Amino acid sequence: MKLTHDLIERNQGLMVVLIIFVVAVGGLVEIVPLSFMKTVTEPVAGLKPYSALQLTGRDIYIREGCYNCHSQMIRPFRAEVERYGHYSTAGEFVYDHPFQWGSKRTGPDLHRVGGRYSDEWHRIHLINPREVVPESNMPGYPWLARVPANAADIEAKMRALRLVGVPYAEAEIKAARAELQGRSEMDALIAYLQVLGTALKNKAN
Repeated sequence: MKLTHDLIERNQGLMVVLIIFVVAVGGLVEIVPLSFMKTVTEPVAGLKPYSALQLTGRDIYIREGCYNCHSQMIRPFRAEVERYGHYSTAGEFVYDHPFQWGSKRTGPDLHRVGGRYSDEWHRIHLINPREVVPESNMPGYPWLARVPANAADIEAKMRALRLVGVPYAEAEIKAARAELQGRSEMDALIAYLQVLGTALKNKAN
């Protein structure tokens, strides 16, 4: 039986099988080579795993849906690099599970926000964004300053991340609860924001 265009169009089952085959081959051709590239699989020089406070802040960032408006992917286009700084590299995100890359951007990209503003600026911005950015349409998150950072499961989170390759030492895990003691969710979120993009920035310096 000759496999013709007309035959494929008339046989829905065959068309589905062929579509799955083509997508699978295309995906493998694009994805498999990446697993052998050092720039993708190895961390950039100076990259450190998130501390307990930063890791808690990252969970809050995801929980509150910040990634819906703020990508952490600076694309290698001139306009983006001029506005935000060096484009994002995979080696900066090898410890992120899941990473926060994406092209949806209602607010500015946050990948290089670490160290750009003071902790106090971030605190004001999170409580009432329009005090520092008058045109902002971001809602405020004042309750984060009143809610204690969750230390109940931080050790379990860090151990789970260690299973997928994040190099947490046992001493870091055991000290995690103490690091979160007396800190609020806002403290944690600010700590996370202040570390974004700093590994490559420190390497350049």
